[in-house]
Amino acid sequence: MANVTIYTRDYCPYCIRAKALLDQKQVSYTEISIDKQPEKRVEMIERSKGGMTVPQIFINDQVIGGCDDLMALEYKQELDTLLAE
Repeated sequence: MANVTIYTRDYCPYCIRAKALLDQKQVSYTEISIDKQPEKRVEMIERSKGGMTVPQIFINDQVIGGCDDLMALEYKQELDTLLAE
C-alpha cells in the first residue's frame, strides 16, 4: 500500500472531502494539521514546491496537489494505481 501524507487545517471543507475519499478507499494516511503544528507549514510549502493552500496531498512522496487534484485522479481512474504502488 502507498505511503500517503496529507497536510490539513481543522474545519477545511476540502481537507474533509479529500480525507473522506481516502477513508472510502480504506487508505491509511498520515495527517499533519498545520493548525496544531504551525511549524509544519514551511515543510508543506517546501515539499509541495510552493503549494500554500490545504490540503496538500502526497502519495509515495509524489506531490498530488489539493483536493481537486485528488478528485481528478479518481475521476480519471488513476488514483487506485497510485495507491497500489
